[in-house]
Amino acid sequence: MVFIRNTIILLLVTVAVLGGGLYYWSQQAIITEGEPLAFTVLAGSGVAGSAEQIAAAGIPVNPALLILVARLSGKSAKLKAGSYELKPGTTPLQLVGQLARGEFAQESLAIIEGWTFHQMREAVAANRGLKHDTVALSDRELLAKLNIDYASGEGLFFPDTYLFAKGSSDLPIYRQAHGELKKRLEQAWAQRDVSLPYKTAYQALTMASIVEKETGRKSERDMIASVFVNRLKIGMLLQTDPSVIYGMGARYQGHISKSDLGTDTPYNTYMRPGLPPTPISLPGVAALHAALAPAKSDALYFVARGDGSSQFSASLPEHNRAVNKYIRGLTGR
Repeated sequence: MVFIRNTIILLLVTVAVLGGGLYYWSQQAIITEGEPLAFTVLAGSGVAGSAEQIAAAGIPVNPALLILVARLSGKSAKLKAGSYELKPGTTPLQLVGQLARGEFAQESLAIIEGWTFHQMREAVAANRGLKHDTVALSDRELLAKLNIDYASGEGLFFPDTYLFAKGSSDLPIYRQAHGELKKRLEQAWAQRDVSLPYKTAYQALTMASIVEKETGRKSERDMIASVFVNRLKIGMLLQTDPSVIYGMGARYQGHISKSDLGTDTPYNTYMRPGLPPTPISLPGVAALHAALAPAKSDALYFVARGDGSSQFSASLPEHNRAVNKYIRGLTGR
């Protein structure tokens, strides 16, 4: 009996020591300094496979002990496949929690206001953190995959910074950006001044894309929009250079000539009345707001002052004087 009792006590002590040692180990930082360490857990790996993959990726952790921590914490069946980063200070227990919650390594992609859809696609394709499922698709094929019923993707994606899990598909980026654009456009359209000369929200989006390209100053966008809205109301040609440039495509080499202004394209607003057939860029929230809530003015013209701002005029003689002053350097004429 004494032997059995002593054996039981020894076993209990051993379990307590081992348990205490495992608990202590689970509370210690795996790495204490340096850059985060990246690793990937493959789908269907299970707790043992996950632990082995983590160690094989260079994470200095004992796979057997990590398996024990996962099982004793009740999270061994909850570990999620994906790409992760181990940050300095993370303990084995915290790592198991990270895996169970699916806290994947985060990457970001910035889509810039005023970019074209082509530039957006280039940025998505160049991002190394994404899985490029759409790179081989044409624009039409991509729009069809997104259930977007437009011939052109121009203007249909909201410029913003988008976060995603490293290694995830690029398709959700497009879906999220389009959804954000739809939401913001619908909100602005619902609050619009009904006297604006737009038949559809898409026309307002087209105007916003022009406003986005015409000025870098957010403070002037409502006045720029006012000029173009006033022109539309009286049937005056928009005569906006960014639209002409868009229509030139690869022919544009940084300069517009008189010949370019006289070359007819669907986007040549010096020759064709009304709005161009599609947006010409990805407008941001300030441009959307300006297009649907333009300033109240009688301005029909504007010219760059040379300091980033514009001079607005209500008549052609007034505009000509502004051109003489700010473009030709003449005064008093």
